[in-house]
Amino acid sequence: MLNIWGVMLFIRLSWIVGQSGIGLSVLIILISTVVTILTTISMSAICTNGHIRGGGAYYLISRSLGPEFGGSIGLIFSFANAVAVAMYVVGFAETMRDLLQEHSIVMVDETNDVRIIGLLTVILIFGVSVAGMEWEAKAQLLLLLILLVAIANFFIGTFIPPDDVKQSQGIFSYKAAIFSENFGPDFRNSETFFSVFSIFFPAATGILAGANISGDLEDPQRAIPLGTMLAIIITTIIYVVAAICVGATTVRDATGATNDSVPLSSYANCTEAACNLGYNFMTCTVSSCEYGLINNFQVMTTISAFAPLITAGIFSATLSSALASFVGAPKIFQALCIDHIYPKLNYFSVGYGRNNEPIRGYILVFFIALGFVLIGELNTIAPIISNFFLASYTLINYSCFHASLANSPGWRPAFQYYNMWVSLFGAVLCCAVMFIINWWAALVTCFVVLGLYLYVAYKKPDVNWGSSTQALSYQQALQSALRLYGVEEHVKNFRPQCLVLTGPPEIRPALTDFVHAFTKNVGLMVCGHVVMGSRRTLPRELAVHTARQHTVLLQRCRSAFYTGVGGENLREGAMHLLQACGVGRLKPNTIVLGFKRNWRTVDAQEFEDYINIIHDAFDFQYSVAVFRMKDGLDISDILIAQEELAVSEPTETLKQSPGGSIGPVMTEAGQVQIVPFEPSKISRSFDVTAASSRKRSKTQPLLLCMRSASHPPKSPLSGRVQLSEHEQKLYSESQQYRHKQTSGTVDVWWLFDDGGLTLLIPYILTTKKKWQNCRIRIFIGGKINRMDHDKRMMATLLNKFRIDFSDIEVLGEMNTKPDKESVHAFEEMIEPFRIHEEEIGEEVADVLKKECPWKITDDEMERNRDKTNRQIRLNELLHKYSGDAKLIVITLPVARKGAVPSALYLAWLEVLSQDLPSTLLIRGNQQSVLTFYS
Repeated sequence: MLNIWGVMLFIRLSWIVGQSGIGLSVLIILISTVVTILTTISMSAICTNGHIRGGGAYYLISRSLGPEFGGSIGLIFSFANAVAVAMYVVGFAETMRDLLQEHSIVMVDETNDVRIIGLLTVILIFGVSVAGMEWEAKAQLLLLLILLVAIANFFIGTFIPPDDVKQSQGIFSYKAAIFSENFGPDFRNSETFFSVFSIFFPAATGILAGANISGDLEDPQRAIPLGTMLAIIITTIIYVVAAICVGATTVRDATGATNDSVPLSSYANCTEAACNLGYNFMTCTVSSCEYGLINNFQVMTTISAFAPLITAGIFSATLSSALASFVGAPKIFQALCIDHIYPKLNYFSVGYGRNNEPIRGYILVFFIALGFVLIGELNTIAPIISNFFLASYTLINYSCFHASLANSPGWRPAFQYYNMWVSLFGAVLCCAVMFIINWWAALVTCFVVLGLYLYVAYKKPDVNWGSSTQALSYQQALQSALRLYGVEEHVKNFRPQCLVLTGPPEIRPALTDFVHAFTKNVGLMVCGHVVMGSRRTLPRELAVHTARQHTVLLQRCRSAFYTGVGGENLREGAMHLLQACGVGRLKPNTIVLGFKRNWRTVDAQEFEDYINIIHDAFDFQYSVAVFRMKDGLDISDILIAQEELAVSEPTETLKQSPGGSIGPVMTEAGQVQIVPFEPSKISRSFDVTAASSRKRSKTQPLLLCMRSASHPPKSPLSGRVQLSEHEQKLYSESQQYRHKQTSGTVDVWWLFDDGGLTLLIPYILTTKKKWQNCRIRIFIGGKINRMDHDKRMMATLLNKFRIDFSDIEVLGEMNTKPDKESVHAFEEMIEPFRIHEEEIGEEVADVLKKECPWKITDDEMERNRDKTNRQIRLNELLHKYSGDAKLIVITLPVARKGAVPSALYLAWLEVLSQDLPSTLLIRGNQQSVLTFYS
């Protein structure tokens, strides 16, 4: 009530009635009341949907719409309250100055007197606020009592018959003629309905005073709705009745000269109400007068029964509003700082005493208010402050609408008298009022809110408040997925949706980064991880992995999902992923594996499972891609060493690593803790690199630092780790796809028509910012006597597909025999997996083949001799033409299941891609993914 009444009641209400008339004045009051009541209804619904802590409007908006809107509104709302202190103090200082001037007292001059009085007042308010809420509450009660007495004093004065002095100033008792004359508008000095409305509306900006101290209320869920609604109703009634009373007793213009009283018969041509009461103020039509509703801001003081009480009421209104704003602003700001929305402002989150008083915030508000008091020119900043309040009202209404629209089961407000569409209307109305009051100030407010919103959205604070934004995002995603499920796939809308068998994504960063490069904003990416262990411990292990790897992907800014499954072995887990991964159309259509570099040294069943995963993928109509880098993909050995360092030197690691994916991890509360790495789990993942020796003949230090959770870390490591030369090279290579690629080529070896996926993936890749400097070169096989024809046909096809390329090479030498040295090296590689029937006998060979189906018989070797030679020859050509490429994309050879042993197939993949730059072997599922039709 103290904040809603304010100075407006005693100093500006009479002027508003004089300009707009009684009728429009009541309309202005009621429109303001509608805005505040709609906002209060929405606020009540939000307040009663759970426990309300300190922070007022910031807490309400942030917990409903999320940190982006909450952080922006919290900052500007606390600043607006701080500046509002200066506004109220200057209003008090001006009244004090006028009072002193009536007694011929001037300290310096008009402007500096306001500054001096304002400075002393701000110091007084600061002292009361720092003393604690108990003193502030007692001071508010005393000021409220004074204000109520002043209001009663005014109403009593309207019934007291005026003397000659008051009548000469245009004040009479209740007269129907005066009421009739003042009922309509009489706008002057370029004033309009909207300009007068903009002057009155700041009186309605005090409805959040109770919500601002929500942390100090015993039962905020009941107190805020009930107290705010009663305050609006009571203050509105007083405003309306006061407007009618002052409009029915005082004329618009008066001279203040008692000699203007003359007999009525002398002024037959005078039609004004004052003439019928024995006064002629016609001179005010040709020259300005000092008295009357429009000219005298102290009309209510003059009408009252005892004028000093009105002055005391003005003092109480201004001081109480200033005190409420002075207390509210630091508490809002403290709540904002506690949530770490703006990390650099955490200094102001510290509280003192039993009530956790924000002393540092009080000091900050003191200097802000003092600065604006010393400026003393509030006409420019007042509209922006009003718009800041209105922006808060807009978002409170929108929060209620948004929460209702999201239809979350958690939205169960105890306050039932709300409607989502009424809240939306309230939001639109508040926004409209912003532009009515001052359009340029409204634009400034919108830009400030938008700027702060984008900043918080970019920083992505580590908070989870269960906001309605999350609920609505889920609802929209669910509806979109269902709508998409009812539409048949079309070749024009094909997207590569990849199931990437990464294991824990953090141990194969290059594989994760590479696939993310062509799926980001294009298709789905799911990082699959098979966890093998006992069924008793499996649920806990999966939960730990899921939480950890989600954090890793978020910190590395990878647009991907993580899915962990349990399985008896690798193939069983992969089968689960192939069958159940995805929802509706959001289902992978391509499986991506890292190449199994250690296939010759691991247990044979392990690489048998690896090859069977490829066969299973083709059976389930998946496309298959195998990615290989020269030094491998797995950096688990390095990470285990880092984890050992983190455990042995936790303090140093914490200091060097304030947040990241390995070692220290930022918790929801903003604290740092070491997360156990569980190195035993790493060895159960895909394509594990042979453990490198920990003996370091040539070692060099590598300082690897991490960034906060709001930024992708440059490295998943922290601390100082001694790496061998091989590990240095492996780690450096594993990070290469995090950076922009230098100019080079992406060489596409299109050997078979698989539907076009071999062409589509490189094209998508080169449209991305990090790969835009790379050009596509196409290599195809052909006959020597028609190479030009094949090149023209391929160029025509690519142009129809609208795929940019730099060159096309037709290789007529693709079907020639490989060098004998290459063939001999291949035979030596597969010798441990051969079964020589002639040496061990047919019967023994048959038994051995049944026990070890991956082994290669002489008959299988001869039947696949041509394909073997082709892979060897392709490797020679790849070295000749693409040895310096940034990336090689080549059609994956396919081995018929049961006809080609797993060892022979892996040997094909090995010899095809060995000693080459990064290579992607890819094979579509014969589904067309390219079309030249519109």
